Amino acid sequence: MSPPEIAIWLALRERPAGFKFRRQHPSGPYVADFYCHAARLVIEVDGQAHDFGDRPARDAARDRWFAARGLAVLRIAAVEIFTDCDAVVHGIVAVAAERLATQEE
Repeated sequence: MSPPEIAIWLALRERPAGFKFRRQHPSGPYVADFYCHAARLVIEVDGQAHDFGDRPARDAARDRWFAARGLAVLRIAAVEIFTDCDAVVHGIVAVAAERLATQEE
């Protein structure tokens, strides 16, 4: 795992708001950085490399693959984790809670 992935994992493994997250979760031809099964939420940490070459197109194809299976993808810039990890975790929890509430309706 990269340094920003390690930083966010240290927070997510504590099960914020009761949400369980898995790291390096295999799904079909892909491996999600983090995954919350209850919320059907994939979390991807994007470093600068995601902005260059064919990476944006590959990321978009990957996001479509997850979406076709009912999974939401939340992409987080690595720099945001280092800037304010607590705010990133709160944002992840908010998205997970919203998805869980929508699924229960």
